[in-house]
Amino acid sequence: MPKADELKKIASQIRRDIVRMVHDAASGHPGGSLGCADLFTALFFEILDHDPTNFDMNGIDQDIFFLSNGHISPVFYSSLARSGYFPVSELGTFRKIDSRLQGHPTTMEGLPGVRVASGSLGQGMSVSIGAATAKKLNKDDKLIFCLMGDGELNEGQVWEAAIYAGAKKVDNLIAIVDHNQKQIDGPTDEVMPLGNLRTKFEAFGFKVLEMDGNDMDDILKTVTRAKSETGKEQPIIIIMKTEMGMGVDFMMGTHKWHGVAPNDEQTEKALAQLEETLRDY
Repeated sequence: MPKADELKKIASQIRRDIVRMVHDAASGHPGGSLGCADLFTALFFEILDHDPTNFDMNGIDQDIFFLSNGHISPVFYSSLARSGYFPVSELGTFRKIDSRLQGHPTTMEGLPGVRVASGSLGQGMSVSIGAATAKKLNKDDKLIFCLMGDGELNEGQVWEAAIYAGAKKVDNLIAIVDHNQKQIDGPTDEVMPLGNLRTKFEAFGFKVLEMDGNDMDDILKTVTRAKSETGKEQPIIIIMKTEMGMGVDFMMGTHKWHGVAPNDEQTEKALAQLEETLRDY
């Protein structure tokens, strides 16, 4: 089976996990999680140079991924569990009392794969720049990856970090923006228009790439190209177009599933559209 087809099957299971986790907790953020399932699958099962069985906070000689828009924790947790960081059965504790799988990722519980608490939007690129700088100082040639939401770009700290990354030539950083053009209060163009993101990031000194975040072949091709562009005195950012709620027809095309849990009937309908490929937890 071709690589992309194998990854698509894993992504389908991760989408099932997302729907079930949010339903069982009666809270969470399914829309953006579903939209980013293909990216997370590509990263954790193909692209990242990482060792799920040997996790520590330093990540020396491994690629490191930071999730800035921490509210899409369901897709993060499923990807970590399915790739071997912790037991898949633990997904059933999502958002429960004393669970390591909090609504937003935290470090206090010591969950393997999580190196920074996130969910307070706007901080991920700053953290990633710090980690990228540490790798350079340690002569570690591995890469830092960071995912942000497009609504998150309303935060000024993102742009302060972008200025720094360009000025200091942080060229072992690959940042990604989930440009689904929707945020909790509505379309981004109505809440706070972002303008031309390519032009803006180029003005800050970034190498800008674009990709379809729901096309596995395009993800593999574009992120591979991004890796080839590292070490050239420019930070890299990928503007990734996705569909919020991807894979579940009644969740797509609207911002209303940003942070709403499906009921029993909706969950059954959603799961009927998603193939079980790795067995449910």
